[in-house]
Amino acid sequence: MSMASTSTPGSSSELTITVERNPSKSRLSELGINSWPKWGCPPGKYTLKFEAQETCYLLRGKVKVYPKGSSESVQFGAGDLVTLPRGLSCTWDVSVTVDKHYKFESSSTPTPSSK
Repeated sequence: MSMASTSTPGSSSELTITVERNPSKSRLSELGINSWPKWGCPPGKYTLKFEAQETCYLLRGKVKVYPKGSSESVQFGAGDLVTLPRGLSCTWDVSVTVDKHYKFESSSTPTPSSK
C-alpha cells in the first residue's frame, strides 16, 4: 500500500491531500464506505473549496487536482482512498468520469451522550 501526498507551499496551514492506493477490503469495510453517499461528475474542470475535510473512495474515474497557489498537482483514480483537507481550494481536472463514495468530517455520526 503506497501513500502519496502534497502540501501547498506558502500556505499558513499545510493543506495536504492524502492518497491511499488500493486500500484493502477490510480497511474499506472498517470505514463503512458502502454506506457513504455517492457522487459523480463527467469529464471537465471544476473549481472546488472544501469547507470540511472530505474522505472519498473512487469507484471509477481519473482526476488531477491542482491546489490553489501551488504548481504541484495530485493525481488519483479508481480504487484510491483520498483525504482532502478542510480549507483546500483547488481545481479538479477530471479526465475520466468520476463515481465515488464520500464523507465529510462534519457528517460523522454523533456519539450518543451518556445520561
